[in-house]
Amino acid sequence: MSKKTSSDIKLKKFYGSLNNESPGDYPFTHGIYPNMYIDKKWTMRQYAGFSTAEESNKRYHFLLKEGVTGLSVAFDLPTQTGYDSDHSLALGEVGKVGVPISTIDDMKLLLKNIPLKDISISMTINSTSAILLSFLIAVAKEQNVSLDQIKGTIQNDILKEYIARGTFIYPPDSSMKIITDIFDFCSTNMPKFNTISISGYHMREAGCNAIQELAFTFSNAIAYVESAIEKGLDPNQFGAQLSFFFNGHNDFFEEISKFRAARRLWAKIMKERFNVTNKKALICRFHVQTAGSTLTAQQPDNNIVRTGLQALASVIGGAQSIHTNSKDEALSLPSESSAQTALRTQQIIACESGAANVVDPLSGSFFIENLTDTLEKEAVKLIKKIDLMGGAVEAIKLNFQQDEIARTAYDYQKTVESKENIIVGVNKYENQDEVASPNFRLDENAISNQLKRLEIFKMKRDLDKVNIALNKLYKAAQDNLNLIPFIIKSVESKATLGEISDTLRKVYGEHS
Repeated sequence: MSKKTSSDIKLKKFYGSLNNESPGDYPFTHGIYPNMYIDKKWTMRQYAGFSTAEESNKRYHFLLKEGVTGLSVAFDLPTQTGYDSDHSLALGEVGKVGVPISTIDDMKLLLKNIPLKDISISMTINSTSAILLSFLIAVAKEQNVSLDQIKGTIQNDILKEYIARGTFIYPPDSSMKIITDIFDFCSTNMPKFNTISISGYHMREAGCNAIQELAFTFSNAIAYVESAIEKGLDPNQFGAQLSFFFNGHNDFFEEISKFRAARRLWAKIMKERFNVTNKKALICRFHVQTAGSTLTAQQPDNNIVRTGLQALASVIGGAQSIHTNSKDEALSLPSESSAQTALRTQQIIACESGAANVVDPLSGSFFIENLTDTLEKEAVKLIKKIDLMGGAVEAIKLNFQQDEIARTAYDYQKTVESKENIIVGVNKYENQDEVASPNFRLDENAISNQLKRLEIFKMKRDLDKVNIALNKLYKAAQDNLNLIPFIIKSVESKATLGEISDTLRKVYGEHS
């Protein structure tokens, strides 16, 4: 069914390509599907998680009621780094930047009354990704949802942690082994589940530019593919379950061009470097989150406009799912009201702007096509530079990506301080009489309840059963077996996230 403008002008699905390419065809510059959003809108996610599993579950049900079409789980720092909520190193961090998940009971509470057969679950977790995946599998089994019905994504991108975030546990080689275990397990058992979300987002948040975001993301992706191939996996199979996660930044036209270049770059890498022939494994499917680093504590209402433009660029650029940041995230965790406004931003773009009525609406623009070509060309140069160092893992050991990001971030900050780059409300058009907005505050009682529930969980379980499962996991790690079945068994035996992580620490050690 063809769409129309508000003036009743009938629209074509697609208005043409300078290279005679069609949407849905290699190298996918114009989109990965022939009709893109004409048939089905992107998945609208809102990243959320705080305080406790119970409180986060309430927020998820609120968001589902308001129209989100997929859930995105934020985990607290102890969960991200392999510590239970009662660990001494977790003190003061429980529930602060995400939801604490220490046990299978926590996961059950988090997903209470959420039908895993119907709702796609995205989990932003890396060093403990295998454990959270196992928690999800255990809950799905209790809901009588078979593994081949589970839909969603696990971030599972440890290389960018060494580059930009720091929530790693094990050394790079051991971490890569766990990631390929997930690839192997899911390619056999969970065909609808994305085994990784290779992320440029956090590197962009740390200060890299669009060219570096593309190059560093795809260099990491190349390393993951090479690691899986070395293990004997087929890129035509596991490649279809790879996904990407990009930043939606401020430079409107550059961001649109970046997304177009990303699709083309990845398709060429998979075809030319890895001889992939399966069309699904050539496709760069990606999620976009608007740029948290562009949000300002000053004049926070301005952030609604920034987010709207960033989300619109993501739609025109052809994202498969989008999260829009809330206006108050530079001040605190988002309130329910501001999360609703962030979601409404996506819904207004989808229903009122007309941006989703045509595939790749800026195709053929001299400006956009030139930017797309330039971003691709410059990213390829940087990828080749990393290749000469021995690939992403070796470059990380040399601090190459880290140093490049730090330099770019420093240079950008100088332009803000000199007012070469204007940040409205910060270095121009300031409001001296601004009144601070009330911040969302965590319920400290909820955190106490989390610790009490964990204490009761540990008291009531069969410790012998736990130790048997953990000992089998320890031996499997020593024998270089696929760890996922052993982690699932440990979870079902009521081992905690911290205990499973510590078992693997005994074998792999920690990265410093």
